[in-house]
Amino acid sequence: MKANIFILNIFAIAMLFVGCANDDTADVNIDLGDGGSNVDPSDLVIGGTLTEDLTLVTGTEYSLTSALIVPEGFTLTVEPGVVVRAATGSDVYIAVLQGGMINAEGTSSNPIVFTSATATPNPGDWGGLIILGRAPINSVVGGDATSTSEIGGLPYGGSVVDDNSGILRYVRIEYSGGAADAASENNGFSFYAIGNGTTIEYIQAFEGADDGVEFFGGTVDAAFISVVGAQDDSVDWTEGFTGTLTNVYIEHRQTHDKGIEGDGFNTDIGNNSNPVFWSAPRVTNLTINGIGSSNQNEAIRLRAGTRAVFTNVSLQGFAEGFDLDDTETGNGVLDGETSVTDITFEDITLNLKNDTGATFGEADVISGIGNGTGADYNSWNSGWTRN
Repeated sequence: MKANIFILNIFAIAMLFVGCANDDTADVNIDLGDGGSNVDPSDLVIGGTLTEDLTLVTGTEYSLTSALIVPEGFTLTVEPGVVVRAATGSDVYIAVLQGGMINAEGTSSNPIVFTSATATPNPGDWGGLIILGRAPINSVVGGDATSTSEIGGLPYGGSVVDDNSGILRYVRIEYSGGAADAASENNGFSFYAIGNGTTIEYIQAFEGADDGVEFFGGTVDAAFISVVGAQDDSVDWTEGFTGTLTNVYIEHRQTHDKGIEGDGFNTDIGNNSNPVFWSAPRVTNLTINGIGSSNQNEAIRLRAGTRAVFTNVSLQGFAEGFDLDDTETGNGVLDGETSVTDITFEDITLNLKNDTGATFGEADVISGIGNGTGADYNSWNSGWTRN
């Protein structure tokens, strides 16, 4: 069913918007406006909470004027070529709740674009895309226990490894990262406990004020990821993320933080420093281009006990290639659970910095120096990404 009308309904999910009691970031409440008023489809304005499935139609531009919420049992379908222009504000974003679905399938020549509505857009103009699933996280223990998201206080997590939140393919998010306060900012793509039944391929975060793509636990496998111009970390993981990342291209601009920041547990929550399982993704075909070793940045920082296996990596233009912090992160190296195979360093002052307290050297982590070719970005970026 293609529905271009839905009703703003503040009561349908009122119980979901609860505070993050253990988080050190501020709670953010969503203003859904005057619940019960119909949206006129002729205005092409979207926002509020779906009470029926919604399809955004090819060749159409829509205005996102408030948070658009997709509750359990409903589907947001976005056809190729749709452009959604978001009003300014950290409370303007799209959130797909547990049990909700998003099917956003663009093409390489006709991508789906979520961007700023302002005439002269800037990073941080609006929120971004948030998807919340029922896959495992390590910040809570037992069955279907959930945590709550930084933005919106939305529940996520559970025990459904193959949870399915839908499809993202050829989707670009621009100028996201609106800040609710000094501690709470939206990412371009925020994936909370997404299961490996979800398809994530060909996504780009462009010129965001916070992280480009962040994984809060979950098991999803994502491929063909482009992050250009993120001002904070380009790719983040935390809370026991155990999926795979394949073909990842990161390009920094004048202001940025790490290319990748990987945490074994959520250091913002800080309540699970000895979890049942750690983050342990596998990253294959990775390129991170910085802005020069003189800028004192790190390409990849691994901390808080994360494990990670990297294969075929190209790093360019950083003071440090890998910075490993914390005792448990070091234990991951000693246990053979963290490694780098086939890598090329260019304009990197220090390949590996060991701040874990564990005794190991570069050769214990890294092999095949000079053999990395990276993501081969030019073979898959044509037509749908921005530079």
